[in-house]
Amino acid sequence: MNRYYVYIMTNQYNNVMYIGVTNDLRRRVYEHKNGLLDGFTKKYNVHKLVYYEETSDVRTAITREKQLKGLLRRKKDALVETMNPDWHELSDSF
Repeated sequence: MNRYYVYIMTNQYNNVMYIGVTNDLRRRVYEHKNGLLDGFTKKYNVHKLVYYEETSDVRTAITREKQLKGLLRRKKDALVETMNPDWHELSDSF
């Protein structure tokens, strides 16, 4: 069965957020952490995974990504805190 992930990453100060979707969360986090992807995450040192959701349907993942991107920052913060109240790096457990 396929797996898709919607994820939120931030910088060391938790003041910049990036929301993305992928079918391989480990690989994608590795790419972000090692600067292999040019763009926003590389420019703003967004290397810390703080939230993710998993689904088996790619359309659901893409829809959810768009929904999260449309939230106010305080709502995104509250969402992160439901899974990760201390904003710890979640990819350490991979």
